[in-house]
Amino acid sequence: MAEEIPSTQRPHFHCYTFRVRKLIVNADDFGLTEGINRAIIETHTAGVVSSTTLMANGPRFDNAVTLARSTPSLSVGCHVVLVDGTPVSPTHTVDTLRAIRSAEPQQFYSSLSAFAARATLGGFDRDQLVAEVVAQIRKIQSAGLQVTHLDTHKHAHIFPEILAALLRAARICGVRAIRNPVVPVKALPARLFKGKPHLWKRYSQVRVLHTFARHFLKQTKRAGLLTPDGVLGVIETGTAESGGFSSLLRQTLASLPDGTWELVCHPGYNDAELRALNTRLRDSRDEERRLLTSAELRKFLNEENVEIIGYREFAQSSGESPP
Repeated sequence: MAEEIPSTQRPHFHCYTFRVRKLIVNADDFGLTEGINRAIIETHTAGVVSSTTLMANGPRFDNAVTLARSTPSLSVGCHVVLVDGTPVSPTHTVDTLRAIRSAEPQQFYSSLSAFAARATLGGFDRDQLVAEVVAQIRKIQSAGLQVTHLDTHKHAHIFPEILAALLRAARICGVRAIRNPVVPVKALPARLFKGKPHLWKRYSQVRVLHTFARHFLKQTKRAGLLTPDGVLGVIETGTAESGGFSSLLRQTLASLPDGTWELVCHPGYNDAELRALNTRLRDSRDEERRLLTSAELRKFLNEENVEIIGYREFAQSSGESPP
């Protein structure tokens, strides 16, 4: 019988695990103002932004297209607008999508709650929804840009009826990926928002939207589209206090599980053009622009072993053929 080796003399085998975390940093609202357009390009060329989504009905669409053409490394998707905007389709062809009884009958619903109620009750014509989404995607494609992915203004595609329209439109237009609008549960510990009452409303809304998570993943997979594991930055963006976005973001990223995630951001310049618009995101856009180009954030991501990728790389890494 072999002599047993004392435990103090036994070799120790260390098990090393490597975290695999990839992050798509997507800037929304490309095409809204020239200051936002400029900030998105700056945060890509000198920062960590890897993708953006373009508003086909944005006031500064042409300026955004010009900038995107000169920055081919930036993945450009379509920021589908179905609330708080104007249709790209002829207005008479999308009458169920418009707030006909409002002061602006040619516009979409400006209230997210009114839009959500109509979407939940099936008040939108499904063919009109698909036609409008296709029109927005085609406008970007016709400008000579590859549409690498889709998302929606105010995350409207969390609602099943809107999601179904986006999935159909994506297949029609050959778009391969779509934003997963669900915030991971690990990014939602209530302790992160303690003492921040201005964030509790959005925190509660995001928790409620988790009820749609299973449906979203099932339908997206059935449609053959790619989607990240979840989204970050929905609650944090627009944080009022100075440094609030940076502090919350760092805490969220530090606890990020393995997988591929998307960080939603809204860099911009709080200039006269932006101040003339009806938006709550003003000073916060300046703060996000500075953070996204900071050496501190890049160092933090390196220390956390978080790899930045764009939606184009995300789709290519799947090894699947387009739908």
